Amino acid sequence: MKKTITRSALVLAVVAMPIMAFAEDEPVTLRFSHFTPPSHPLHVEGIVPWAESIHEASGGSITVEIYPAQQLGQAGDHYDMARDGIADFALVNAGYHPGRFPVIATGEQPFMVTNARGGSVALDAWYRNYAEEEMADTRLCLAHHHPPGTFHSKTPIRHPDDVRGMNVRPANATMAAYVSELGGQVFQVSAPEARDALERGIADALTFPWHSVLVFGLDNSVSYHLDIPLYATTFVWAMNRASYDGLSESQKQVIDDHCSNDWVERVAGGWQDAEDESREQIAGREGHEVIVPTEEEVAAWREAADALEDRWAEAIRGVGKDPEEVRAALIGELEERDSAY
Repeated sequence: MKKTITRSALVLAVVAMPIMAFAEDEPVTLRFSHFTPPSHPLHVEGIVPWAESIHEASGGSITVEIYPAQQLGQAGDHYDMARDGIADFALVNAGYHPGRFPVIATGEQPFMVTNARGGSVALDAWYRNYAEEEMADTRLCLAHHHPPGTFHSKTPIRHPDDVRGMNVRPANATMAAYVSELGGQVFQVSAPEARDALERGIADALTFPWHSVLVFGLDNSVSYHLDIPLYATTFVWAMNRASYDGLSESQKQVIDDHCSNDWVERVAGGWQDAEDESREQIAGREGHEVIVPTEEEVAAWREAADALEDRWAEAIRGVGKDPEEVRAALIGELEERDSAY
């Protein structure tokens, strides 16, 4: 007798297929290490929802355990932690590795990015063309910016000349070079160590996004804030290759779906929202001054950054790339998303 398959039965069969596949998968726990506090919007609105979505999409077969605040290792070690399997995923500040990742350092150049939401989507789309080569010993999950940062200081900084003689904690290698060009002394520590540097008098100023001033507790140590989108640090979520290779095909598909350009805005958007609110909050606080530079002063900041361009271009040529082509590709992605300076 001929068997009839109804439309509803067919739909049920199709829906059941991935569930059955996940039911056969061995449960796996993947460790995600980062260095921001658990109150940080990247953790609360980015990493946690991402991890929860992976758990749900995998039918519960993948659990992502999150280790914030340097629990598994220091901020500057996170790329190697992902490479060596100390963590399965790690948040990497590419700028903590001077000269090691010159291509993604393109996104750190001053006066390039205006916001983290569109800027991050652009950075991720652009860097996927280079990551397999530049970060070959890990697997790229996501790349994104933090909201544009600026100088926060104990004494006013309005003009580039004001940095001369200051001890400054820079956000990354590019900003360290910028501070040096301006005649400042570089005191390089990770974000979690910045408060101690200011309180001990080792640093007079630092470059940070606005929200990070609050979340890292720096608002009692700095009183002056230069209101200019000076730079944006680049971040990568790096995955250990063996951790990925050990997953089933269906689990790999879940990871691929969550390590995609579609997820970047969701990860970075909450940080940008918090950034906008924090700027207004700091501006309204007694004892804090937001310094708005004139057009002439902005021009001076941009001119002072010209020396960084030659240094960056030399580094790009050193890895066999055309600087103009690399830069134009990123700017094109930024312009497409209304995020170019």
